[in-house]
Amino acid sequence: MSDAPRERWGSRAGFVMAAVGSAVGLGNMWRFSYLTAENGGAAFVALYLLITLVIGLPVLLAELVVGRGSGRSPIGALLHFGGRGWTPLGGLFVAAGFGILAYYSVIAGWTLRYAVGALAGGFAESTGSYFGEVSEGLDAVAWHLVFMAITVGVVIGGIRTGIERTALVLMPLLFVLVCGIAVYAATLDGAGEGYAFYLDTSFDDLSLSTLSDAASQAFFSLSLGMGAMLTYASYLSEQEHLANESVVIAASDFGVAFISGLAVFPLLFALGLQGEASGSSIGTLFITLPKAFANLGAAGTVVGVIFFVALAVAALTSAISLLEVCVASAIDGLGWSRARATLVTGAGIAALGVLPARSIEALGFMDQLAGNVFLVAGGLGLAVFVGWVMRDPLAEVRRGAHGVEWFGLWRWLLRVPVPLALAWVLYQSVLKLF
Repeated sequence: MSDAPRERWGSRAGFVMAAVGSAVGLGNMWRFSYLTAENGGAAFVALYLLITLVIGLPVLLAELVVGRGSGRSPIGALLHFGGRGWTPLGGLFVAAGFGILAYYSVIAGWTLRYAVGALAGGFAESTGSYFGEVSEGLDAVAWHLVFMAITVGVVIGGIRTGIERTALVLMPLLFVLVCGIAVYAATLDGAGEGYAFYLDTSFDDLSLSTLSDAASQAFFSLSLGMGAMLTYASYLSEQEHLANESVVIAASDFGVAFISGLAVFPLLFALGLQGEASGSSIGTLFITLPKAFANLGAAGTVVGVIFFVALAVAALTSAISLLEVCVASAIDGLGWSRARATLVTGAGIAALGVLPARSIEALGFMDQLAGNVFLVAGGLGLAVFVGWVMRDPLAEVRRGAHGVEWFGLWRWLLRVPVPLALAWVLYQSVLKLF
């Protein structure tokens, strides 16, 4: 492992914004919307919130504890606390981050393409045909590479001047944009039907599949099981209150997802497009919403540009954290400079991303494999590690958090309920995949 001095966050606000940026991404606005539509609305939202609190929050705090306590990236962190036998878990984190960013950047490229296209000439009349044209092939490859170049440009600047500075600008901007769109959607005739679908408290649509989707969405959205939070925490000082930070991150993540639903569903229902959303898929957001924007005329073009810019911003803040997992691992494990690690890993991810950029079926499979299997498996492994193997995690979590009484409950959750729940979700995810 490299003995070079480790970078540090310049401020608590910088870490919080970067960590919230990692959690808040396309998972909140793209993935959350189509899964909510697919699973019947409020039943999915309620289950997603419950899983976030009972499973996601404990695993998030576990990642922060392992990262700060070791001061290393995933492989080195597991080696530090568990020995060589646990380094494959760190390797799984890095592989998950690498694989997810490869297809995530393709979807992010779509957001850039839509924003630029709308700004240049509005939205196409046949949104389904347009999505088919831009979601696969050379156009998708080109925008994927553009987005990866932007991500590499931020990460190569380092923790303070690259990641932290970018997060401090982009995260407040994202909150303003999402809230602005939600306010506009509330003014449309028929928006109430969208709220009714989204906020209906009926639980008739709950199923085993809904539970699996809600759990995988919680992990995808919170950036768990891929080492992103662990890596970001490795740049923290011992004075930070990790419990408070984990609550802020989880609350912000759910807040953006929930507000995004308040924007998406009123738009769809106000324009009678809810039927198209009910048969949801990866492309739902990119087919139905542009049609809604087009039906709103000039105002729709403006709102549509703002919406896809917000999507691109959310995608960038998450992509930065995914790339940083790979970069930090190369710096710590191979002794590479940040520039070399960023360029080499960025190029590798960009090359792998050509496959999902040329085939949306490949993209869907990668999302199912990485988003539903790798992340849940990583979270399961980390829960077992911190709950049963790591020596005195309570001492580490109490640093900077004196007087907190529920840390014993946190470790018990990691020992019993969380592993049992995640093992079942992993089993269901594997069945669904194959």
